[in-house]
Amino acid sequence: MINVLVNAYACAPNMGSEPGMAWNWIVNLARYCRLHVITEGEWQTEIETVMATLEVKENVTFYYLPVTDEIRHMCWNQGDWRFYYHYRKWQKRALKLGQTIVKKEPIDVVHQLNMIGFREPGYFWKIKSKPFVWGPLDAKEKFPLAYAENAGLKVKAFIRLKNLITKGQLMGAQRVRKAVSHAEALFAASSNTREALLKYFGKDAILLNETGCYPSKAANVTFSKEGETLNLLWVGKFDFRKQLELALEVIAKLKHLDVALHVVGKDDGEEGKFYKQMAANLGIQEKCIWYGLIPHARVQELMRSSDVFFFTSVAEGTPHVVLEAIGNRLPVVCFNTCGQGDVVDESVGAKINLSTPEKSIAEFSELLEGLFHNRARILQFSEACEAHQLKHSWTHKAEVMLDTYKNILAK
Repeated sequence: MINVLVNAYACAPNMGSEPGMAWNWIVNLARYCRLHVITEGEWQTEIETVMATLEVKENVTFYYLPVTDEIRHMCWNQGDWRFYYHYRKWQKRALKLGQTIVKKEPIDVVHQLNMIGFREPGYFWKIKSKPFVWGPLDAKEKFPLAYAENAGLKVKAFIRLKNLITKGQLMGAQRVRKAVSHAEALFAASSNTREALLKYFGKDAILLNETGCYPSKAANVTFSKEGETLNLLWVGKFDFRKQLELALEVIAKLKHLDVALHVVGKDDGEEGKFYKQMAANLGIQEKCIWYGLIPHARVQELMRSSDVFFFTSVAEGTPHVVLEAIGNRLPVVCFNTCGQGDVVDESVGAKINLSTPEKSIAEFSELLEGLFHNRARILQFSEACEAHQLKHSWTHKAEVMLDTYKNILAK
């Protein structure tokens, strides 16, 4: 059995985003490998409670390097650049611990798993005695500025600054360049990332989205019939990246049709007031159903009773909610970008390319009006979701990673 030293700053069971992504990689790789995992430790109690119940528990050893609550708050406050300073210090601690583990344990491969952002590659590449693997990682070149026109001056200034910093780091960050050059294998979380790695570092990567799904035959899936309301489901944070404003504009363009937009997300703050007022100004308040933050199980129920998952985000890694939609046999309509652009193909949904908000509103409207008049196509998308789940399952992804480890060691 291959022994792997894993660097996973954020890791937790029963969660989404970075913590859940790392957890799912670890428990699925542990079916094939012996893992030594260095993590921060915010969820140590949850990790140990759940791990004790799993068959693979003997194949995983966790090592905890906790930080203060203040640093944790910086971490989860997206956009707080101060976190990178503390994260880099944590990665230096992780290197020291990793070097100690390599001396004591028969480690075959060292793997920088998460956080997935390319800006901070950690230091595991300095363990020269063992092959180094990095990823899946996210290194998109820039945020599409056209979709920030209505985001406000402060937000637009932040995006422009971030785009400049991103390009500068892709071109000149020496530690990133060293990590890439030392990697025996790189995994790209999206096609955008793979293109950026090839463009700026001259190194190809294996395309492997950072998140997966657990195949299931979703029960009690229902779809509307011809002549009935077409129910669209939108799930996400109320920020400019998710483009709820664009989704509302699309519904306004379809107001002559019996279409309803079911919106899930925290809607009790200023952002929620803004979007609800926008719906009223567009004259579509009766077509929008606002759920606020609801339990995960309730979101799954909504997926099984909706007709289309309308995902309008323009800046993501690979959104797990898209895989959840496919897991619930819910067709997806989205932009052909980021991880969702790789996950969604013509068998399970439809995509449009990034362009301008005006053109996107027109293209999404035309696409959804076509589905309104062709419910049979929605059923075809849904039926194809079951096979698509296998392609993006955690089992399949763990097997791809395992094969990579084996190929590296065979060299």
